[in-house]
Amino acid sequence: AIEGLNYGKLDLTMMGMRSNDAGNVFGFKLQSREATFGDFGFSEFDMSGSTDPLLIAPKSLNYPDARNHFPTKISYVLPLYTGGKLTEYQNIAELMHSMSQLDTKKLINAKIYQTKKAFYDISLVENYIYNLSKIIKNIDHLEAVVVSMKTEGYAQDIDRFEIQARRAEVQSMYNQAKLNKELAYQFLSFLLNQEVSTIKYVRDMAPMPYIDERNLEAHNIDIQKALLGLSISEMAVEAQKGNFRPELGAFGEYGSADDEFLNEFFDKDAYTVGVQMKWNIFNGGIDDANLEKAKVQHMMVRDQLELAKKGIALKATKLKTEVLSANSDIRSYKKQLKFARKVYENYSARYKEGIVSISDVLIQQSKELEVLLKLLMAKNKRNTKIFELNSILNKEGRV
Repeated sequence: AIEGLNYGKLDLTMMGMRSNDAGNVFGFKLQSREATFGDFGFSEFDMSGSTDPLLIAPKSLNYPDARNHFPTKISYVLPLYTGGKLTEYQNIAELMHSMSQLDTKKLINAKIYQTKKAFYDISLVENYIYNLSKIIKNIDHLEAVVVSMKTEGYAQDIDRFEIQARRAEVQSMYNQAKLNKELAYQFLSFLLNQEVSTIKYVRDMAPMPYIDERNLEAHNIDIQKALLGLSISEMAVEAQKGNFRPELGAFGEYGSADDEFLNEFFDKDAYTVGVQMKWNIFNGGIDDANLEKAKVQHMMVRDQLELAKKGIALKATKLKTEVLSANSDIRSYKKQLKFARKVYENYSARYKEGIVSISDVLIQQSKELEVLLKLLMAKNKRNTKIFELNSILNKEGRV
């Protein structure tokens, strides 16, 4: 829109008037090219010389009959130099458009973040379902052992009841996990705007992105917006400086007028062309105040940019630290899970020998399940932090 001002402005003006004002009527006739000496009152001029002609007030000049007037004109105004203001405003408009594109990019990145997270969430849930199914199989195997031992008189009914209660508990968790998987697929279908029933296998741990200060400042959308804002504030200062420079413009006008609308248009047409220079000398200090205001705004934006850089760098460092902490937790939980499974197997064997009770065996299985949940939660937390890092780095990447 600002660029269009470089091409000037073309206006068509059509008016209809009626007046008996002496100045207006005489002007109407002149503009219509119909003025006569009689309109000056020469018909009332005393040729005998008995009166002073300078003292005569002609009635036809001072009290004319009312007249219609229909002027039609086309005007064109072209700015030749505006003190640089038009150029700066055009540049500002372009940067504002770029800023709006960054806002759109940020919305797209948010959707990418949700989509990638949905993929990894599904992988985690499938991993959870797989481990729960193994636990259910272990419970079924344990129940078969109890039935066999009861036949031989080494187990009681209460042992089997405890196992069945545990199986019902784990089965409930398994069913809930299946529902969560279904919900995750529905959410992914919503994000992609198409039906998704299966996905290609992805690792349940997202890769860690590379982070450095230069990469962060070059790609982070908020920093890019702040840099654009700084450039806009610089241009705003230059635009305000333009108020202290002269303005130069050209204009042209073509038209015709008559007491009848569009009558004898080309017989009574006229044109005017010219140039104009305007240079404000004083306006009460308003331009000085606006320039200082723009300079202060520029300094504020520059400070905000530095704060944004530091704040985003701090956030990236915090997320990186949280990912590294989650990595440590995941390694620990993997070892704990491996140990818990070995302990469960040991207790199962000792139960067959009558050394421990079925309750002791199920307690060890509960510990295995607890560690499994902690491991999956740590992986989910790690993935979330990594996707936040990718958003900060403006990395779309692949799932």
